[in-house]
Amino acid sequence: MRRLRRREFLALGSAALSGPFLSGPVFPGTPSGIALHGLSAFGDLRYKAGFSHFDYVNPDAPKAGTFNFQPPYWVFNQNTLTFNTLNTFVPKGDAPPRIELCFDSLMTRALDEPDAVYGLIAESVTIGGDRNSFDFALRPEARFHDGSKLTADDVAFTLKLFKEKGHPSLVLTLRDMVDAAAVDPRTVRIVFSGRQSSRTILDVVLFPVLSRAYYEANPFDASDMKAPLGSGPYSVGRVVPGQTIEYQRVPDYWARDLGVNRGLYNFDRIRIEFYRERQAAFEAFKKGDIHYRQEFTSRTWATGYDFPAITAGKVVKREFPDEKRPSMQAVAVNQRRERFRDARVRQAIGLCFDFEWTRRNLFYGSYERSQSCFETSDYKAAGLPGPAELALLEPLRDKLPPETFGEAVTQAVTDGSGRDRKILGEASKLLSEAGWTRSGAFLANPSGDRLTAEILVSDDVFIRVFSPWTENMRAIGIDASIRMVDSAQYQARQADFDFDLISMALSFSATPTRDELEGIFHSRAASLPGSRNLTGTADPAIDALVDEVGKAADRDRLITAMRALDRALRARRDWIPNWYSATHRVAHWDMFGFKEPKPDYGFPVETMWWLDEAKAAVIGKS
Repeated sequence: MRRLRRREFLALGSAALSGPFLSGPVFPGTPSGIALHGLSAFGDLRYKAGFSHFDYVNPDAPKAGTFNFQPPYWVFNQNTLTFNTLNTFVPKGDAPPRIELCFDSLMTRALDEPDAVYGLIAESVTIGGDRNSFDFALRPEARFHDGSKLTADDVAFTLKLFKEKGHPSLVLTLRDMVDAAAVDPRTVRIVFSGRQSSRTILDVVLFPVLSRAYYEANPFDASDMKAPLGSGPYSVGRVVPGQTIEYQRVPDYWARDLGVNRGLYNFDRIRIEFYRERQAAFEAFKKGDIHYRQEFTSRTWATGYDFPAITAGKVVKREFPDEKRPSMQAVAVNQRRERFRDARVRQAIGLCFDFEWTRRNLFYGSYERSQSCFETSDYKAAGLPGPAELALLEPLRDKLPPETFGEAVTQAVTDGSGRDRKILGEASKLLSEAGWTRSGAFLANPSGDRLTAEILVSDDVFIRVFSPWTENMRAIGIDASIRMVDSAQYQARQADFDFDLISMALSFSATPTRDELEGIFHSRAASLPGSRNLTGTADPAIDALVDEVGKAADRDRLITAMRALDRALRARRDWIPNWYSATHRVAHWDMFGFKEPKPDYGFPVETMWWLDEAKAAVIGKS
């Protein structure tokens, strides 16, 4: 096949950008002017109007018992180690995970479809003729926990409040919303500017809806322990600040019999207890104080599950397949620090991490090396870019690193010795080329400033994992160290971007939207405190590729745009990918029922599982 010259590719790129990748109409296969029970980005909905329940739940699951667990994921400003506020919708403070269970949203997601949402508060949605407005017809029975009606005015108030004062993930998504208004008490209209991604609305409909009356009487940005008024399946129960929170099931929950909810929210109480140390939490699980645990420490998974309850068969240890969603676990290098703005410095730091040694000696062979910002998905770039990717990349060639156009950048493979001289030599050469020279034991720039690199952590397990990395950095002249702080300080420093290097693990939606990517990679988020743009990336070329993701009119074009973005991000070396697992490593007391197989796009066991009283009696947990 003839290799196209750069000028030909530029022409191809210009044609592509003015043609198929131009932002198309919202939901091109979905009719406007018709009341719809659900929305999906590209394809048909799996569930028809009036469906009785999702296929992955047990519609006859009993309602009983307490589920005490350690949340494996969290959103907004939440913290799994402590909490000092019950307000989760603002940038500041540490809120407890699952406070969102106290609130309903306009629509809710199906976990066996990549991007489908179905009506919850909203009975239906009608897309406007210009496809920039959406009319939601609210269910007349919707109400808050105090019995007051949930109206269109509450929805409009919430969205405007979130846009003005909310957490960055809310603010960024609502950037192109120009109005939210109550047409009448049961109809709310959301209007966008036309600059929004075609899939922005799929995020907006999942936002919690607040009570206008409550927040007009109580400050929205307060950091206090007052339980907010909600409308969801749970309400706040017992609270011990920083230690314990219980969510109690609302017995007369207004939406309990809807098809989107039947078979869910089966526990009378969901309890979360907070431990600042992993070992203390593990000991609580071994005693049965905690019922469910997802294990993230490979050493514990390999050697720690030999306690009496395991041998007696009271605790089950197993692995569940991970979701079919892109994930990223990586260390952010903060380019707000001038010394990290040269990509050669970032690359040199990454070369000092010996994954092969770490996997064998610390991980018991249980992790794989991560290479991509969208690992375990079709969005991961591989090999050379194909014509469709090049059509997006070529117009940006002068703004992108040259490596973007070659084989997708991968992390170096070491000899596994822990001190690979060849690779450390490459790192030293990169630092020399970047202008760093020896000044005593460490490197300095021409101004005499030392090259320092501090890794911020909040758990001593990372001291164990990252210590060999810092030793390798010090061996080539980087004054590297690890700083461990308590969880509240860690969250505050992360929100204020007060760190050199910091680790982050996250999972994207199966059909990523421009809005969620903006919060991590786009220049709009670089100076927004509390955003996930931990690296400080502010690159017009990356911005353009994020925008292309938002413009994709079908799944094939989405995959192409995501792969192009992945190539560019990996070539920039803003993030240092580290490791991933293809499974959830789970241990739980054998007292629960659940339907198998698990859904492909989510695993919220606290809302899908149920108490099996017969099993609980056998192990003495009834």
